[in-house]
This record gives sequence, C-alpha cells and structure tokens, in this order.
Amino acid sequence: HIAKEQGCTHMCSCIYSFSKLGQVLSGCGVYDGSEIHEASAIMVHLSRHGVQVALFAPDQPQMHTVNHLSGKVTEESRNVLVESARIARGNISPLSTLSAAGFCAVVFPGGFGAAKNLSTFAVDGDKMTVNKDVERVMREFVVARKPVGLTCIAPVLAAKVLPGVELTVGHESDEGGRWPYASTAGAIVSMGAKHIVKDVTEVHVDEKMKVVTTPAFMCDAPLHLIWDGIGKLVTTLVKLM
Repeated sequence: HIAKEQGCTHMCSCIYSFSKLGQVLSGCGVYDGSEIHEASAIMVHLSRHGVQVALFAPDQPQMHTVNHLSGKVTEESRNVLVESARIARGNISPLSTLSAAGFCAVVFPGGFGAAKNLSTFAVDGDKMTVNKDVERVMREFVVARKPVGLTCIAPVLAAKVLPGVELTVGHESDEGGRWPYASTAGAIVSMGAKHIVKDVTEVHVDEKMKVVTTPAFMCDAPLHLIWDGIGKLVTTLVKLM
C-alpha cells in the first residue's frame, strides 16, 4: 500500500515506513496518569512495525497527585502535559493540536489518568464526562475510518463517546482477584456500549467503527502477558491502517 502523502487521506492505507500514529497520554504513573508499562509497550511494538509515533496530552491540571510509594494523595498540583512529557522524553504536544487529518490511527493507553484526567470516570462512573479534545479526536478518527486503540481502563472513553461500540476490558467477574476491576464491564454496558469478554492476551475489534481494545492491567497477570496483548493490539491497528 502506498500513501499519497505523509499524512493519511480519508481512505488510504499507509506503507509502514511512512505511517504515523498519535498516542494520547494522561500523565505519568498508574495512579494519577498513564500506565508507563502500557505506554512504553505501545511505542516499542509500533517501532517494530516501522510506525512513527507522535505523543499528545491535554494541557490541564491533574485531578490530583498520588505518591506512588505510599498510595496517598498529596497536596501537590501537577500538569498533565508536563507530567506526560516524562514518558515522551520531552517530545510531546498539546492534545488540542491533534487532528485525524495527519495520522493513520490513534491509541490511548490505560492508567488511572484515563479515568481521572481524560474523563471523570473515577469519580462519576457511568455518569462521567469526557475531556472535549478526547471526544473530538475519537470522533474524528472514527468518522475518517481510521482505527482507534485503547488499553486497560481507557475503553471507558470510547463507551461514552461512541454509542453502541463493542469493547473489552477483560472478564466480567473478579475470579478470585485475577480481574480486580471487573465491575468496569458493567459500567461500559450502562453507557450503551457492548462488552465482549476477552483474556489478557486477546483483543477485540469493533469492525464497524475500527476500534481495537485489550485488557492489559485490568488483569492481575504477569507483565509478559500484558506485553503480548498490547502487541496484538498494535499489530491489529497496523493492519487496519
């Protein structure tokens, strides 16, 4: 497949060496931002496919800051874009500048930042609101028939923004602690989406909307299994580009 220009057109497929994907971060650290292992795994797998990655995050205060050693909320105020720049090694842009016109796909890693900074899911559950730029970007890519990937808790964003979308956050019951966030599946259904049960190394593809999801750290699983599931998500996104 040959791209007619460096940025994707509405219906084009891109040759891997010229493909460009946007990754949307929500801070740095699982309890108040992006899950670092997930964000890094996405970039490594994309690199193996020869896909260029541009990183974005909203320029706004975090909901709060969590001491990742103690697990306690601190009095410190941090900015989502500034914190996300840690993962991006400084090379990151405000989410307000991301447009589907210049990219072949977009992906949202998990971490509580997706539920705290990109939306209010952590506080409001299925009555949550979504960051306006997150909503805009997701709708732009779906309308342009360009794939959207989400890992871990991030599928709740699509559940709210894309009525009727098919998603997975893993299993629907705790199963002795293996799926500690299983109740999220019920919230997804409450928001009008369809939940599909998948294991940690699997993905689900909504063929109509080109939305790809994998459970990642929604499962209490060894890191290599989470890595494998994210790898399958990336491979699927690349095939859909």
